[in-house]
Amino acid sequence: MERYYSYSKYLKGIFGERVYRITVDAGFTCPNRDGSKGKGGCIYCYQGSDYDLRKRTLTVKEQISEGIERVRRRYKARKFLVYFQAYTNTYAPISKLKELYDTVREFKEVVGLIVGTRPDCVPQEVLELLNSYTEDYLVWLELGLESSHFKSLDWMNRGHGVSDFIDAVLRTKSFPKIKVCAHTILGLPTENYREMMETADFIASLRLDGVKIHPLHVIKGTLLERMYEKEKFKTLEPEEYAELVVDFIERLPEKTVIQRITGEAPKELLIAPYWCTKEHKNWVINLIREKFEERDTYQGKKCRFRGEVCTREK
Repeated sequence: MERYYSYSKYLKGIFGERVYRITVDAGFTCPNRDGSKGKGGCIYCYQGSDYDLRKRTLTVKEQISEGIERVRRRYKARKFLVYFQAYTNTYAPISKLKELYDTVREFKEVVGLIVGTRPDCVPQEVLELLNSYTEDYLVWLELGLESSHFKSLDWMNRGHGVSDFIDAVLRTKSFPKIKVCAHTILGLPTENYREMMETADFIASLRLDGVKIHPLHVIKGTLLERMYEKEKFKTLEPEEYAELVVDFIERLPEKTVIQRITGEAPKELLIAPYWCTKEHKNWVINLIREKFEERDTYQGKKCRFRGEVCTREK
């Protein structure tokens, strides 16, 4: 039995085969860095969360081309999603955004467009632009929620509130072909178990299309590293994290796509916890899957917001 609705299963259901993601760095900045909302960025941010600094020396077209060729050689892939990932990928004039997003049209192998951004950076004109791609592509808008608790957003120096996220989601719902994914972090020292589960309930109540779940991990060269060295707060152990992920997913509607269940960083940049590396990724994923099996549970089992998407036939 499939215990949760994975991204790979979702994509295969649409396209009939495995689809691969190509991440690009389009040279954006962030309002939480340039002074319009704040300076220094979120406490955990390392170069916009893109560890390949070489990307910024290439055009978006070159990055897509290189990525397609690399993945095609390795996996014999035929279909691709282009993911605008680094920093805030809606934070530019609409004409510039269109120019960048239009690059996907130069590649017949590309079937989807993914744009990562902040919930306070999706004005109506950006939603209208993204919607213009939905006739030809699968379009996902990824919003950094991280937590449904303002005290945690404040601790992370996010520079926005929970209300900004709600506003962005509700406005995006007027464009039903745009899919919305929330990024969340488990293991914040500002939160207890109940508060982490409240974030799951919050996501469930909004009927989001997808979610990415990450553990808090500390990267060299970030403000979080300095805070970690000073405060010595605890990071999650693998078993502890696996249990939390299962509890979290139990509370989500069955049709919410689980796009990611862990996070990783280059070993040479990681401070803590030790298991948030590429080398440990599959082990952590398997640990989570084992927890689902041991507990004989599944996505949606404890969804509090009952309705069609939360029911399951046994």
